[in-house]
Amino acid sequence: MAAIKVFVEQISDSTSKGNARGHELVMDRPDAKGGHNQGMMGGEAILNGLGGCFMSNLLAAAKARNIELNNARVDIEGEAADSPSRFTAIRMYVSAQCNPPEELNKLVTIADRGCIAANTLRLAVELSSKVI
Repeated sequence: MAAIKVFVEQISDSTSKGNARGHELVMDRPDAKGGHNQGMMGGEAILNGLGGCFMSNLLAAAKARNIELNNARVDIEGEAADSPSRFTAIRMYVSAQCNPPEELNKLVTIADRGCIAANTLRLAVELSSKVI
C-alpha cells in the first residue's frame, strides 16, 4: 500500500488546518482550554477519523453484497487517561436499517476488519464495535 500523506499548517495562535487530497479539517481547542473553538480537538479528530474509516468500509461492504443499508450511524466513545494523555479504550456503537436485518452484524465485522484506523488503534487501545 502506498503512503498516505496529509499536511497540517498553523492558521492562528491555537488553530491549525489539515489537508488531505484537497479536503480540509480545522483543528482547535475549546475556549476553556485556551483556544478559539474553531474546530475539533486532536482526540476528537482521531475518533472522527476512526468513525469515517469504519463507515466507509461498512457502506462498501453493503454495496459489494447488494445489501440495502440506510440511516447508518456510528457513535464513538473514547475513555481518556490523564497521564500521559491518551485513550485507554474506544467503543463504537453501530446502528442502521439493514435489509435483510440479520446481515448487519456481518457487515460490522467486515468493516471492523477492513478499517485501517481500527486496525492501527487496536494495537494501542482496547477497541470494540457493537450493533445497537
